[in-house]
Amino acid sequence: MTRKPEPVRGGPPKANRRGAARLAAVQALYQMDIAGTGLNEILAQFESHWIGQEVEGDQYLPAERAYFRELVQGVIDDQRKLDPLIDEVLQSGWPLKRIEAVLRAVMRAGAYELDRKRDVPARVVMSEYVGIADAFVDRDETGMVNAVLDQIARQLRAEEFEHAAG
Repeated sequence: MTRKPEPVRGGPPKANRRGAARLAAVQALYQMDIAGTGLNEILAQFESHWIGQEVEGDQYLPAERAYFRELVQGVIDDQRKLDPLIDEVLQSGWPLKRIEAVLRAVMRAGAYELDRKRDVPARVVMSEYVGIADAFVDRDETGMVNAVLDQIARQLRAEEFEHAAG
């Protein structure tokens, strides 16, 4: 069962600015998917009204804005590459378009980072996005995110896992 994501707030007590950027990016991608909000509009909305702001008594986490922008823009730019990559890993009969929007956003952002952000260890990327998924969905769905990102990481960054095994 999916819980509707709320704007960036709370989160893990030790959330850092990059982690907050990831969470905001997933939420922005979710909103773009559900509401059809355009890229420039979503970036402006999140940066001016949510990230690091107090809204209705809730303090929203400060985020690394450049990282937030890079993630959202990158996922949009690379979506034609990312979606088939994710589809390939998902079990047959469950194409990405049938996956709930919040999970699509999490998997796309995670796959983007695994592909493009080689300075961030694969296990860190996976852990961050599994944590984000855990805030919105049940354990079974979180497990699916973990399994999908793990397989993508092993495809894109096999060398990281070979070193860990050796």
